[in-house]
Formats: sequence, structure tokens, C-alpha cells
Amino acid sequence: MMLRFLVVAALSLLLLKVTGCQEAMTWGGAYVYQAQTKAPESKTAAELVREGLNASPRIRVGYLPTPTLGTVFLGPEQLGQHGYRPNLSETNGLVYTCKAGHIDIGHARKAADWTVFLAAKTFRQIMNGRDEFSFRLYEPSRYFVRLTYPEDWKDLSPPEKERIAYEVSVGLGRYLAFAGATWHEIITWFGFKSKGFEPEHPSAFTWEETFSNLFGVHVAALALRDAQHTFNEAVTLVLIEELQKLDVQSGHISKRASESVRGKWFTGDFFFIDMKKRHLDLGLDDGFVTPVLIPFVSDCRGTEAQSLPVPNLDFLSEFGFSVKFEIEPRMWEGTAILNAAYPDRSQRKKRLEPVIHFALIMDYIRKDAIKRYGPDTDHSLSVGTEAAEHPRSRAESNDTDKALSE
Repeated sequence: MMLRFLVVAALSLLLLKVTGCQEAMTWGGAYVYQAQTKAPESKTAAELVREGLNASPRIRVGYLPTPTLGTVFLGPEQLGQHGYRPNLSETNGLVYTCKAGHIDIGHARKAADWTVFLAAKTFRQIMNGRDEFSFRLYEPSRYFVRLTYPEDWKDLSPPEKERIAYEVSVGLGRYLAFAGATWHEIITWFGFKSKGFEPEHPSAFTWEETFSNLFGVHVAALALRDAQHTFNEAVTLVLIEELQKLDVQSGHISKRASESVRGKWFTGDFFFIDMKKRHLDLGLDDGFVTPVLIPFVSDCRGTEAQSLPVPNLDFLSEFGFSVKFEIEPRMWEGTAILNAAYPDRSQRKKRLEPVIHFALIMDYIRKDAIKRYGPDTDHSLSVGTEAAEHPRSRAESNDTDKALSE
């Protein structure tokens, strides 16, 4: 144990010099936390789902999409090897793509890891015949899942049960991971501080946030179909392949794109940044999240935004399952969030259902954002018009969604 501590301390100091204090502290803490994790580097993603993981994904650093103190801008050649557990190769920061704008790689990796972890957790519950289970992410909230099995479930053969359990678990892993990432954005909008002192409202629903989370879920879904590579290898390969499809640019262009909207989309620097542009599109209206492209990036002229489909629960009917999913906030800001979810206070409960209440909460947040930052703050208000002008991007996303469901 002492040797491990000394090694972690030395490596953290090295990272402190290379990547900064926040990244070094996160890496060091994650290494200690995950020291005994089953090794994803030796298993495919599908094997991890079936065999389970004994430690949840590690914490990763996220960045504001602004060229301000602490933000790291990267090119695709700098991303390194994905690591469910900490490694010295993985690098996180912001990349810019012509078809999806900025993507926070740390958030994408985290969403990918949570997708597989929650799929594994769900698979274990179904194979054990349990109809209820709960879990936590990192925030002080509890997530509750209630499963309703097909009427003929007991009559199915063990191989057929395992096949269905796997498909249901993978689909639920995607849905739960994206809902959990969205919940983090919601609670930070309402004032939750994960570090206890640093305000996180500036980072809630920034223009790259939601798409970055969804992109990570998308990457995990593709990695789960890779039977040739380990999970870490598959995510590494898929991440680069999908970024290339989105026409990823160099770190220099990523930073220049952010700088081009200074004064319009954000103001300030150092620890005093005012984020004026937000992206509140969760796909609640049409099932897609359309990313934010920064105007007038010369290297990306003529490109169209590439939407991604949002995970939902519709697929469950194919297998005879149904699910009730609830979130119980357990933080000071929970009362305000529940008030937004239940406009009729007499009907308020201590839990909310994302499939019902996220729309109500987002309506509240949208009105609050406009009140704080003006009518142009929500980029998603103009997405519908842009999507109608470029239907091809939605068609391509439909093809991708169909492939993932096959």
C-alpha cells in the first residue's frame, strides 16, 4: 500500500507539471479508488456486461469550451489510449469538429464508461430475476429502476433469457447513462457544487455539453459491438473513427473557434467566466440532439450539423419488458428541482421520472436562462429551422440508430 501511494504521488506530481492541478488530483484519486477494479483492458465490452464490473467509472475532468485558464484544446492525435482505470496515455480536453462543434472528450469517455457499467449492472439484476434495483453515480441522488418482465419469461430457455437480458441491458445502459449525465447538468444549473465550494452553474448546459455526453453513449454502443478488441481498445478506436467522421480539427483550430465567440457567447477569464450561450436541446421534441457549430470557422465552411439520436425506452416492447425509472434528489437544491418538476405542489413527490419530468424541468431552465442571459442564450431554439434546412444529417443519424438496434 505504501509503495502504491508513493508511485501515485510521483505520477501525480508529473501530471501536475504537464496537465495542471485539477487533472493530476483527479488522476491520483481515481487510481487509488480503482486499484482493485477488474481489468477492462483484458475483456471486450460485451464480456464486461456479462461478467460485471466491481468498481464504477473514475472521475474525469471536464472543461469549459472557452480559451480561458485551465482549458485544454486537443487534436485527434493527442487523445491517447482510453482507460476505464487510470493510465498515463489517456488525455482529455476539447476537440473541435466541423459537423458537431466542440466535444469534451473527458465527458464523452465518462459517458461511455457509465454506459457499459450500467449495462453490466442491469444484466446482473435481470439474470438474477430481480424486478427492482437502485444505484448512485457521483452526485447525492439515488436512481431507482423497476423492471416488468415478459409474461412468458419463466418459460424461456436459459440461452434465450441471456440473449434478451443482454439486449435489454445494453439498451438500458445507454438510456440510464445519458439520463444520469443530463441530471448532472440539471442539478448544477440549480446551484449544486460537487466540490463543495466552486460554483458549477457556468458549466451547466454549455454549448458542447449535452452532445459530448450523447457522443460518449454513442461510442460505447459501437464499442459493445466489437468482439475483437478489449473495451479500452474498442473505445480508443471508435472514438477516433467517429471523430474523423465528424471532421475533427487540430487543437489550434479548436482554440481559435472558441476565441472567435468571446464577447458573444461568453465573457470574462480566469475564475470569473460568464457563459451566455447555452444548449438546452435534449431531443425531447424530436428524439435528436443537434450539436452547436461555431459560425465562420474557415476550415469548416459548407458543413452541416450531424445530429445523434437520443436513447429512449421504446425498444423494450420488442422484448416484452417495461421499465419505470425514477430519480430521488438528495441535495439542498432538490426542493427547487422538484418544484419545477411538479408545478402543482400538492402533487409533488420525492422522486421524479425523467420520461415525464425532464420536459417540465427543461422548460423551467429555458425560461430561467432567457431571464438571466437574454433571448439568444438557448441555441436549441434555432435548431429546428437549421435541421429542416439540412434533412440529410437527420437521415444519416436515423441510419446509425437503426444499425445500433439491429
